[in-house]
Formats: sequence, structure tokens, C-alpha cells
Amino acid sequence: MREGATVAGHRLTGRTRRSEVGTWADAVSPDGRPSGALLFDPPAVATAGARERLVATVGADVRLQSGGPIGLLPVIDLVAARDEVWLITTRATPAVADLMAAGRLDPGGAATVLLETAQALLTVHAAGAAHGALHAGTIVIGEDGSVLLAERGLLRALRGEHASAEQDVAAWAALAGALAANCGQGHAAAALRRASAAAAHGLAAARDTLLAERDAFRGVGREGLARAAHGLSAPASPDLPIGPAAGLAAGSSGGEAVTLLDLPDAADGRGDVMMRFGPGVPTETTAAQIWRAGQTSAAITATQTRGPAPRRRRRRSTAWAGTLLLAILIAAVILWLRQTPGAPLAVSDVDVKAPKKTVRCDGQADFVGVVTTNGEAGSIRYLWIRSDGRKPLEGEQRTSSGDTSVDLPLHWKVTGSGSFKGTATLRVLSPTTSGKPIQDKASFTYKC
Repeated sequence: MREGATVAGHRLTGRTRRSEVGTWADAVSPDGRPSGALLFDPPAVATAGARERLVATVGADVRLQSGGPIGLLPVIDLVAARDEVWLITTRATPAVADLMAAGRLDPGGAATVLLETAQALLTVHAAGAAHGALHAGTIVIGEDGSVLLAERGLLRALRGEHASAEQDVAAWAALAGALAANCGQGHAAAALRRASAAAAHGLAAARDTLLAERDAFRGVGREGLARAAHGLSAPASPDLPIGPAAGLAAGSSGGEAVTLLDLPDAADGRGDVMMRFGPGVPTETTAAQIWRAGQTSAAITATQTRGPAPRRRRRRSTAWAGTLLLAILIAAVILWLRQTPGAPLAVSDVDVKAPKKTVRCDGQADFVGVVTTNGEAGSIRYLWIRSDGRKPLEGEQRTSSGDTSVDLPLHWKVTGSGSFKGTATLRVLSPTTSGKPIQDKASFTYKC
């Protein structure tokens, strides 16, 4: 990645690190703040389905963060340029793996990482989401020593797989074991191993185990992590290639990088992120329209430390872009006129799956309701009803055209001693093929 090139206005520094989904680069935002830019591997975003799932996942993160910090690496934008897709975030280095490799993660820092990661995952799970690829390389340290989850849901979305809370709990336990090994022998390492074992009863139990053994760790807290992370960033890797060059700021006069997120105005105050449906092609979302129409074919232009382009070239580019946009609009209108209206969304079946194993003390039962549809775009209204008499959880889930199966999760936390059998019922209110609500239920057993 060329030092000095820019992506959506963020200047790359030339320092990079690899991840499972692409290459991270340290960058500097237009206002001079540290930022991060993740270039997705081209094969991973080659299909329209992968791009659609990516847009939906990143949009969900923006919605999750709209209410305030929850332990996720803040997303700035998702942009496309030529055949490249970039995720722009606040600074995404160093990762916990970098601290471990540099020998800068002491037992107190390890305990802090596990505590804050467990709390962030509990918040994400409570919102009905999951990470899906948790490890030392997807956990980064903020400048204030905060522990942030990076790449939430990205790997699973690109592969078309479901990210579950169970996977996150198992990954957290494995991370705790790795950090214990990194700490060697002694009281602190033993406490980390006990926390790893406690994860079998849920992240809350594992977190509480660490808190109960706080005296085993010195320097627990963000200050120690901030000192350990200071001055440590991704190693320089100038040999990693990208496309011909990098794009200018999204939305600038040349029409360079194209944002894939329809972000509301700040004055709106809603914090929503939507994938809008274009007036000409009702069944396509923003990301699909961008790739179909080829609006990213000239999205990246080489930028070094040069002055602004000559005015004549800028006018010529603007005129060309206007002509292309007009042609796209005309083609879209013609296509829409020739289309027959699509059928409305309808749900034909509901299948609820419950945990097969007995849930132990202070554990969590994770249900998944698999809803089968006719593949049309629309919105599903549903209720999760629990047998313990709690108020039913009402929700609404948007679907994209082509999605014939939708997963609706429910996380049921149980505490206390004794035995208990819980039943959860997923009732789809609308739209259904029969016009009446359809439902399915499943049960789990709790013993403590």
C-alpha cells in the first residue's frame, strides 16, 4: 500500500497488517486523527451476495453504536472504489496479537482484555448479534487503553455463514487459555485458566471469575494497556499491493470513492443506517446498484502530495460523470418499465432450534428461529414468547431480495439453583402465506 495515497480522504501511512478478510492499513483522517482502512480481499467481495451481506453487517454495527460506545471499533464508512471495497474506522492498531508478539502484554493487561471483551460480547449478544471470528488479531487497543472488537461479523458475512453467541463464548475461552499460556506459570496464569473454564457457564460467569480474583493481577485497567500500546502499531509492509492507486474523498467533485452506507444527516438524530431501494430498480439495494451500474469503474485516482487537478480536467470529469449518470438513470427507467411487479414477501415456515445440551448454573440458552420465505424483499414482524411469563419480545427484521431463509435469535439467561425446563415460541405475525400467524417452539433443560 503506497504511503501518501488516500482512501475516502484518509491518507495511508504505509503501515499494514493482514487479517482473515483483507489488509489493514494505518491512516490519518482529513482532520488529522489516527484512523484505519481495511481493504477486503477481492475474491471475498467478488459476488453480489457477499457485498450485500457485508453492507448489512457494517450497517448493523453503525446501528449498534448509535446509542453510545459498546466496545466495538467505531465504523466511519464503507466505500467502494474500482473493484475494491474499503472499511474506514478509527485507528485499528495495535491488536492484542501485536502486544503479545512484542512481549508488552502483562497479566494485568491480559485480565483487562478479557474483562472488557467479555462485557462487549455480552452487550452484542443482548442485541441479537455476534462476532463470529474472535481472537487476538481481531481485538484492538484504543489510544486510551480501551479494548475494542474489530471485524465483527465480517468473516461470517463474506462466507455466508451464521455467527453465533456459542462460537463467541468458545473463542473467548480459547483466548483466555492463550493469554494464560502467554503469562507463563503462577497465580495470574492459573486465574486466567479458571476464567477460561468458567466460560462453559457463560461469559457472565467467566467475567465474574476474573473479578473475584482481581488481586492476582497487577496493573488491571486501561492505563496499563494504554502504556503498553503506546508507540506500537502495525509493522511496515511496503510490499503488499493494492490497485492502481487510492481514491479521493467520497462524494467529492470527481465522484471518486462511493459510499455503500446511506448515512443520515447529523441533524436527523435517528442514527439509522438503511440500504435504500432505488426508484428505478425496486428489488436492488444500494450496494447491488453500485456494482450493477458500474459506478465504481473510475472510482480510484492516484493521489500523492500534489496540488489540485487543473480546472479544465475537473470540468471534463464532471461532465463525463453527469453523462454517465444520465445514461444509468435512463437504463434504469427502461428496465423498470419492462419489469413485472415482484410478488410481496411471504413466510411459509418457521423452525425453532434450542440448545441440545443441558444449560448449567447461570448459563444462557441460545435459540435460533429459522424463517423460510419466498425470497422477496420486505419486513418480517415476529414475537418471541418465553414460558417463564416474561413479556414477549416483539421485533421486525428486514429481508433482501433473494434471501429465502432468515435467522431470528433469542438469548435466554437463567440464574439460580434447581432444575428448570424452558420453552420458547417464535410466532411470525406477518407476512405469511396463509395470512395468519405461524409459529414453532422448542425447549431446553436447566440444572444447577
